[in-house]
Amino acid sequence: MHTPDSWVIIKIDNPEYDKPYYKVLGGWSGGYLDGDSWRMNSGITKIDREGDFYLFNGLSGSVYKCHKNAETMRMSQAGIWNSLKEKYNESVEIIKVTDINNEELGL
Repeated sequence: MHTPDSWVIIKIDNPEYDKPYYKVLGGWSGGYLDGDSWRMNSGITKIDREGDFYLFNGLSGSVYKCHKNAETMRMSQAGIWNSLKEKYNESVEIIKVTDINNEELGL
């Protein structure tokens, strides 16, 4: 299970598919000896709630446990987000988790 310090949902529109797909872009704050890091899941298949956390189940079987108050972009994620925007232009956007539901995931 992955528990990022900050996270955002990325919506990706792909003309090859009928529906968009969604990914979690998580960020972890590093300390003095280790720097900040990021990780993106394989694609969200299901969203559950557990108290103050969202549980994002991924295509690869991974689970991201994300605190509802940590939905934000930090420097650890900004570099990869900028790369995605350059590569995919208007096909990617950051959305709020409340803007999707399990039916939209198409699974």
